[in-house]
Amino acid sequence: MEQLIIFGILISLGYFFGRHAEKKHYKSIQEREKHWLQLPTTCSKYVLEDDRIIDHCDLVNGSMVVSVDYFKRILARLRNFFGGNIQSYETLIDRARREAVLRLKESCPGADQVINLRLETSSITKGSGKQIGSVEVLAYGTAVYFCK
Repeated sequence: MEQLIIFGILISLGYFFGRHAEKKHYKSIQEREKHWLQLPTTCSKYVLEDDRIIDHCDLVNGSMVVSVDYFKRILARLRNFFGGNIQSYETLIDRARREAVLRLKESCPGADQVINLRLETSSITKGSGKQIGSVEVLAYGTAVYFCK
């Protein structure tokens, strides 16, 4: 019985600390997204303003690796058993995607726009059971600098 109580306490602590860290990360993402809102980013292959002269272009990227915690893994297993959306993984992917795009934008200060934005995702497995240990999102594109 004691082991079950200890397990429950550890799961509760993991849930509350994990939610706190996730909310803190989302807040950081939202603040940084407001700061980088002025940098247009598109998946189009062409610049948005074709009447301006391009000074130069650079390949830029940003990546984020997020680990799957045990609480999310337990929730996912329960959801797989009962069926439905695995919201705990959806928020994990959303945070990783948004963070990767922000890191891409932060890697090209002074750029006028980023075109041809692409996102790649991959899972990093661990153990003999091929469980997902973490998820990586890579954002890459072309930073365009116009002549001033």
